[in-house]
Amino acid sequence: MGENQEKYIQITGQAVATLLGRLYFDKGGKSKWLGTLVQVAGFPIFFSYYIIIATNQKTNTNNNISQTEQQPTLLKLVMVYLTLGLLLAADCYLLSIGLMYIPVSTYSLISSSQLAFNAIFSFFLNSQKFTPPIINSLVLLTISSTLLVFQTESDGSANNKTSKAKYILGFLCTIAGSAGYGLVLSLTQLFFNKVIKSESFKAIIDLIVYRSFVACLAIVVGLFVSGEWRGLKKEMYEFELGKVSYFMTLIWTAIVWKVYTVGCVGLIAEVSSLFSNAVSVLGSPVVPVAAVIIFHDKMSGMKGVAMALAVWGFISYAYQQYLDDCNKSKENPRSSL
Repeated sequence: MGENQEKYIQITGQAVATLLGRLYFDKGGKSKWLGTLVQVAGFPIFFSYYIIIATNQKTNTNNNISQTEQQPTLLKLVMVYLTLGLLLAADCYLLSIGLMYIPVSTYSLISSSQLAFNAIFSFFLNSQKFTPPIINSLVLLTISSTLLVFQTESDGSANNKTSKAKYILGFLCTIAGSAGYGLVLSLTQLFFNKVIKSESFKAIIDLIVYRSFVACLAIVVGLFVSGEWRGLKKEMYEFELGKVSYFMTLIWTAIVWKVYTVGCVGLIAEVSSLFSNAVSVLGSPVVPVAAVIIFHDKMSGMKGVAMALAVWGFISYAYQQYLDDCNKSKENPRSSL
């Protein structure tokens, strides 16, 4: 899969999955844990990939090229999947609360702050350099998210059926979830470089499947311990769009999140976690515009400014990526041919 394809998959997948997640809550969904589960539960769609691999291995038994590569120990891989899976479960739960309590347009703009958190974690974990364009990008994204604090009054109105207290809770959880997601991305890059040491498609799928499996187990435990599972049947019958739409919303949300994850993890393996996150931020204006049309969210002047700053922040980072690519081309002229 090429880098450009992964970009398109990531941008489109995140926008669609976020809107579907909000649709669940907007039309009667009440379970935060179920809203969390669909963010990680789509990994079985990759089982067909393993079947294809197994079939190819049987027909190509003489191909042992990959055997010369040094493979990480099982214990190291288990620790990687457990760490990322548990962090992912906690992060998705925080983001689920945010998506439940604040408008999706606000949620999407706040989530763009994950690029700033990712850069900070990457500085310590992945030796990420802070250049002037990156620093400018971080400042702009921080200001963009901070401006949305002042949206409490308008977005916490009866029109959005959330109280001021719930808005603040949703805002704080989205910020915390964005920070957690930045940490997950930085750790993913660290593990790819130090433990997995492979950029193959199989290594990417393995990471997605096993960390998602761990996250699913943790979330299912939370679903039953919290008692929210008792209200799911009632929730299904009271869903405004009907029972079939209820299931289809959950199923497609799970699938699209996994499609997004392929693009995200692929870019981390091939470039960096910060680049992958920057591509996610590029799609941040898509959701607010769609939310105005679909969910009738208010597009206030403050949100407009926040969106403009978020886009400016991405352009600043993209400029740094352009400079890095130019330097690589000068150092390796043949790579540009």
